[in-house]
Amino acid sequence: MTLPDHIQRDHKIIRGRIAYTSNKPDRLGQERGREVFTVVVHNDGRRSLMAHAEIDDRPSVLRFEQLSLDPHWRPTDAFIRISVGDKLCGTGWFRFTETEAECETFTSVEGRLSQRWPLSGPTLMFGGHAIANDGWCVKLFDLNGPQTQTLPRFVVSSTDHRGATGPSIALASATISLVAREKVIVKAGKFDALHFCFGEVHGLPVEHPIYDVWVTADGNYTFLKGTVGGYMMTAYELVELSDQL
Repeated sequence: MTLPDHIQRDHKIIRGRIAYTSNKPDRLGQERGREVFTVVVHNDGRRSLMAHAEIDDRPSVLRFEQLSLDPHWRPTDAFIRISVGDKLCGTGWFRFTETEAECETFTSVEGRLSQRWPLSGPTLMFGGHAIANDGWCVKLFDLNGPQTQTLPRFVVSSTDHRGATGPSIALASATISLVAREKVIVKAGKFDALHFCFGEVHGLPVEHPIYDVWVTADGNYTFLKGTVGGYMMTAYELVELSDQL
C-alpha cells in the first residue's frame, strides 16, 4: 500500500500473546499467567519490545517491560516496573553504553538506588524476564558455531527465577544448546523454528531448571513456546500473533 505524501511510517509491528500454563500433575494445562507484547522494528534495524506479563501463582507478579535495541541487537535502554502480591516491588530505568551499564531505580527493599557498572565492552543483551525477551536472548547463540555454547555475560534486571525482585543490575550468562531446526505448531500457527535448551544459567543464587525454548527461524527470534522442568513445571505458548512485517 502506498501512503499519501503527508504520512510517514518508518516502522513495522509484531504483536502477540503468550499463555502461561502449569505442567504439574494436579494443575496440568491450567492457566497460570499471560503476556501480551508489541515489537516495533525500524527501517534501520532498531527494535523495541513492550511486554506486559502477569503470573497468577501466589505471590502474584505483574511486570511491565520496555526494551530497545540498536541495529546490531545490542540494548540501548530499558524500563521495568514490578508488582508482587499486588504491591509495588520496584521500578527503574536502565541505560547501556560501550563501557558501562547504569540504572536509576526505586525498590521496596533498597529504596532509591543508583548503579553504574563498568563493562569491558558493549552489553550484548538485556534480560528483563518477559518471556518474549527470552526469545531475544538466544540471538546471542552463534548458529554457525558449536552445538553447545556458553553465551557472553549479559545484564538482567533480577536474579529471581520469576523476575520478582529489583529491578537492579546483575550479570548472568547461560550454557545453551541448539537442539534442532523444527516445524512447530502452536495456537498462533505453524512456523519454522529453532529449538534451544538452556542447560545452565550462570550467576543466579539458585540453580534454574532446564528450560527448552522454540523461536522463529526468520531472524526475528519471536518466542513460540517453552517448557521449564524441575520444581517450576511450567509451559509457555504463543497463542496469538499479528505479524505486519
